Amino acid sequence: MRLLILLATTTMLAACGGAGPQAAGGSAPPTGTGGDGTGGGGDGGGGTAHTFVDPQDPKTYTAVGASHSYNYAVEDAIAPNAGQGGQLYQGDATTVRDSNLTIAYNPRDAIFDVSFNNGDAGTSAASRFQDPLHRTDFGGVIEPQIGTPNLGSAQFGIEGVNYLESGSSSNVFFAIPDEFVFGLADPALGGSYEGTTFFYQTPGTETQYVSFAGYLRNRATVTNVEIENADGSTTEFLRQNNQFERGAFAFGELTPNDQVPTTGTGSFEGTMLASMVFNDQPDTNGNTDTYFQWIAGRATTNVDFGANTFALSLNGTVDAPLFDGTSRQHSVLEGAGFRANGGGDINLVSAGGFFGQFNEAWFVNPGGQRLDLVIAGSSIDGAFYGPNGAELGGGYRIVGGTPDERIDILGTFVGKQP
Repeated sequence: MRLLILLATTTMLAACGGAGPQAAGGSAPPTGTGGDGTGGGGDGGGGTAHTFVDPQDPKTYTAVGASHSYNYAVEDAIAPNAGQGGQLYQGDATTVRDSNLTIAYNPRDAIFDVSFNNGDAGTSAASRFQDPLHRTDFGGVIEPQIGTPNLGSAQFGIEGVNYLESGSSSNVFFAIPDEFVFGLADPALGGSYEGTTFFYQTPGTETQYVSFAGYLRNRATVTNVEIENADGSTTEFLRQNNQFERGAFAFGELTPNDQVPTTGTGSFEGTMLASMVFNDQPDTNGNTDTYFQWIAGRATTNVDFGANTFALSLNGTVDAPLFDGTSRQHSVLEGAGFRANGGGDINLVSAGGFFGQFNEAWFVNPGGQRLDLVIAGSSIDGAFYGPNGAELGGGYRIVGGTPDERIDILGTFVGKQP
């Protein structure tokens, strides 16, 4: 009897609860405003003096970004390389003023409280990261869980990223590192796994008043199923149910509306991060398997404050797919380049920042093959951070429009002027 291995991981997970004070050797973790645009709220005490890089008081801020989830099941009664069944995919991008994504930090006890509950995206991550052991990093015996992007790797080269992790498991069978695979085990055994990883760039690494964050939540259960056949015999098999969540967000100290410039121009450079599902296979070979992939790179935002307009350009690199032992059919390869261009308007009164859409997006695989996206819908939402709009950050989404394809890219970007 075959057993679908539960989320193989090299991370030591503590009991359910939290992870995460500041990274050793780095700046203190971020705090921010409550998202009201005043630069001083969120602490319940009327705006006690603090800074984003070196926080002094507990703060809670509202993040702007996007998240998505994918639930499905695989049964070992089917031959290996069978497809994913019972699929439910959901995604959503929040606006500056319409977001229930919150991150709180208490510098006294180095405790993070994060909540990425979003019914439209099917996400429900809410964790308290407080145990020093829950700080983790790549390299060594203990590492972040499977599916976490190594943003400090040579492929991405992003500095100052901190990883916080918590979770629990039972009857988990570990197999080939970095893969979800089929294996052999006692069919009577079931199992469960749940892990939440929150990661962010230390403020002060590149930007002073805004930073980016991401999270992933992996949940899986294995149950023993018995069905009766037409001849009266029974068949036993194992079913693995997977629930995956991903998200990327910008957060920081918002610029009060009356401090955002009304004349002049600015060019803002910084990091972009996105989580993607890209499945263009169903109409060509009948495959319906979908895999998550991360994208990371650079963002350039050109702003005309006088005309109240902006233009955004994304230039990223695609990470490897998160395989689960099914078909492994995918079109966007590890190391592929990602590009997208869009723009829109600044409206501080109605939007609290800026908003717009993408007009083009495409990939270029390592062999040179170009894949252009048909965009059915897209969004860009952001705000200005720091004194006089010194920095900016936001979230975005690109939804594919070709029939019989599941393509969705959700992410965040930040930037500062040189």
